[in-house]
Amino acid sequence: MTQTQLQEIPDRSIRICADRGGTFCDVHASYPDVDDSQGHRRKELVVKLLSQDPNNYADAPTEGIRRILEIVTGKTIPRGTVLDTSKIDYIRLSTTVATNALLERKGHRHALLITKGFKDLLLIGNQSRPKIFDLNIRRPPPLYSTVVEVDERVTLVGYTSDPLSEQHSVQFDEAGKVIKGYTGKGWDGVGFAEGPGDIVQGLSGEAVRILQKPDLSAVESDLRRLYDEGYRSLAIVFVHSYTFPDHECAIGKLARSVGFTHVSESSQLLPMIKMVPRGVSSTADAYLTPVLHSYLEGFFSGFDSKLKDGSITSPRVEFMASDGGLVDLDRFSGLKSILSGPAGGVVGYALTSWDAEEKRPVIGIDVGGTSTDVSRFDGRYEVVYETTTAGVTIQSPQLDINTVAAGGGSCLNFRSGLFAAGPESAGAEPGPACYRKGGPLAVTDANLLLGRLIPDYFPKIFGKSEKEPLDVEASKALFEDLVQRINSESHEKTLEFDEIVYGFIKVANETMCRPIRALTEARGYATSKHVLASFGGAGGQHACEIASLLGIKTILIHRYSSILSAYGLALADRAYELQEPSSTFYTPQNRSTLVSRLDRMTEQVRNDLKEQGFEEHRIKVERMLNMRFDGTDTALMVLPDPKLDGEEEDFEKAFKRVYKSEFGFLLDAKSVVVDDIKVRGIGKTFDTLGDSVYKQLRALEAASSLRTISPDKANSKYSVYFDKVGRVKDTPVFLLEKLEVGEVVEGPAMIIDETQTIVVVPGARAVVMEKHLCIQL
Repeated sequence: MTQTQLQEIPDRSIRICADRGGTFCDVHASYPDVDDSQGHRRKELVVKLLSQDPNNYADAPTEGIRRILEIVTGKTIPRGTVLDTSKIDYIRLSTTVATNALLERKGHRHALLITKGFKDLLLIGNQSRPKIFDLNIRRPPPLYSTVVEVDERVTLVGYTSDPLSEQHSVQFDEAGKVIKGYTGKGWDGVGFAEGPGDIVQGLSGEAVRILQKPDLSAVESDLRRLYDEGYRSLAIVFVHSYTFPDHECAIGKLARSVGFTHVSESSQLLPMIKMVPRGVSSTADAYLTPVLHSYLEGFFSGFDSKLKDGSITSPRVEFMASDGGLVDLDRFSGLKSILSGPAGGVVGYALTSWDAEEKRPVIGIDVGGTSTDVSRFDGRYEVVYETTTAGVTIQSPQLDINTVAAGGGSCLNFRSGLFAAGPESAGAEPGPACYRKGGPLAVTDANLLLGRLIPDYFPKIFGKSEKEPLDVEASKALFEDLVQRINSESHEKTLEFDEIVYGFIKVANETMCRPIRALTEARGYATSKHVLASFGGAGGQHACEIASLLGIKTILIHRYSSILSAYGLALADRAYELQEPSSTFYTPQNRSTLVSRLDRMTEQVRNDLKEQGFEEHRIKVERMLNMRFDGTDTALMVLPDPKLDGEEEDFEKAFKRVYKSEFGFLLDAKSVVVDDIKVRGIGKTFDTLGDSVYKQLRALEAASSLRTISPDKANSKYSVYFDKVGRVKDTPVFLLEKLEVGEVVEGPAMIIDETQTIVVVPGARAVVMEKHLCIQL
């Protein structure tokens, strides 16, 4: 591209997606092809850099965007320059800032305001004991720093309708005034004869008696004392606030007037029953959101003011939320960002590996530098509503992702006669030994010495100059010491150098298989009937062996697999959802009320997405009920089964099917209660992504277009160690960019591009597709 063409890049045309992981920050960008007269084609660009390199730059995503702008515009932009955003259409980010703050307990100091008498509620928690036989149980400390009890109290006095026992029912008129109630001794015909306080109808439909209203002057005095002590963040958690939020909202408004910069009201954050997880989630939000906003303020400071302008003509900044949807800055919080980074990868492989006709479930395995994230996709994202991260139980919708501490940066150790890979990680600073920063031995070092990483092809971004290659000698020196120690402590035969190095790879592979089995076999799914979608910077080096251990025969590796979390941001959809409490029995009489509430919320969701610029045909709506059997405390958020024309949504049938699948039995004698109503709207970024990889493969086979490429056409050859066959000194090395669609690479072989190395084991064959490698074992 010439300088003249470079200057033709129009304003608001560069789309940038950045994923800041634990070790690497990946940036994907696309921009118009100025040679395309029709203006439909776009060029793509990838930048990969270390997430932390304080000697060279302060913030990795900002530095990545600076490099993108340099390449696309052809202009030199010195580091530290405030970046001009006039050429940028949007920036989409996923970040692990809040996640790391939670894991490392480096969140924001905040106070908890809770109903009087419940001071220790969140400290007591739910009394779960994950390590029941541990003799030295260490309970994680609470996230809040201090507690203030607020003298307020409401209580529930009955359902608005109960199909089993009408005597416990309460009826309201249209204004919400009680016209019939239960006193505990008998009906009085007008309301509750006993007990102090007014009775009002809660958001869930339950009758709420106000026993004690908060004294705002007393609360203000407590708030000013907290403010003087340096607190700027609050979590407010009151009993039954999910259905009666008035007290929380009043005190939240008061706190903001006092000067608190962040207030997490549990009723606004999560209007769901169960005070403990709702409360812990609110403290997590108060703990993490200020840290996240502080980071984002620093990020925005690297750009001109248009980035924060928010006007239609300004670049739009969007963030990946933990449930796989994009949200804007105003709706992005610490609670929604716990799985921000991994969620982008799930979206990336789900949209590029799923075929609605084949319907073959996909296991996604993201092998990064610090950890491995595993998930499953079977036509829709699997979402969980209560998870435990770093000992903190959070009630918030998140993609069902299992994480294990095994990745390229996992430290290698020999302890008590056993090989160990992780859970400690070398991270990006100092990184593995080969990163030239004096780091420890890691999985990356083992792959390097086994020939599964080739320094000549690996990004030369190391050393003080950021232009040096991987340091093989540093890895070798540390491994030689380790090999000597292992052999000296072993009472069996002396092991060869390669055997010991590969032993650590086998341990890492088995560790990565553990969460996959938990997502499949532990839930009744046959692992062997899945497709393995491998991604992440280290995924291609382990994919074949992991698939072999699991009995999987097909592996899909996207051309952008090493930066798929960033690429997934480019494909992701906008999301907007509403949720309300219900506490209603699912009966024919109540069903019409539930449907009318769903219809009202659906209209609100559609209108919001239309205001964001989505046309009607690009808006998809999911309507859900959070249902449980009466007398139980485990609710399941269910979508109705697909309905035919003229049929009504059958939530109860869907609930019983999901319940039976989850628990193996049904409580048919029990009524079904609806705890929450939820509507999720999805604004589609793309109408279609083209033919699926399976359809492309069938077309190639039908046209007899598959052709095996000779090892003699390899770009080079390298000595690589493989299990069972040992060293293959002349393993062919192919460059992915030079392979054509339809060509077949037979193992043993290596396929490499600028950001990834893919190991094709002996006996496997890799078919080159338009956007994938399809490896068949």
